[in-house]
Amino acid sequence: MKIRTIIAIVCATFSMGGPIHAHDSEAETVTKKFEAAIPNILGKSLVVVEVDYAPGAASPSHTHAKSAFIYAYVISGAIESKVNDGETRIYRAGEGWSEPPGATHSISRNASKTEPAKLLAVFVLGVDDKQLTTPVK
Repeated sequence: MKIRTIIAIVCATFSMGGPIHAHDSEAETVTKKFEAAIPNILGKSLVVVEVDYAPGAASPSHTHAKSAFIYAYVISGAIESKVNDGETRIYRAGEGWSEPPGATHSISRNASKTEPAKLLAVFVLGVDDKQLTTPVK
């Protein structure tokens, strides 16, 4: 299954689900939008979350599940991001990036102090990985 097909399926089911948790900041909300085993890739599942950032809000530094390959797509606003030793970059609506399994996401925040921002994160990971993120201590 191609990534475009997966993203199309995810977008078609975009209205599913409710908030699953908010990190330490009340200004960031993470909502699970989709979750299913991938029938033609044994042992893998697809999980999609929407991350809403209030103006100036940020996620704490975190790692992702060791098996997770992630594609993040900015739906609205602008997101400042840094993954592993990569450059710190601002992504605007319509842009996206990928994260390799086990990545450390040291910066993930709304680049604006006045406008909200939203991203969609698509995880392909092992069916046994239930925790998508772990805060870096």
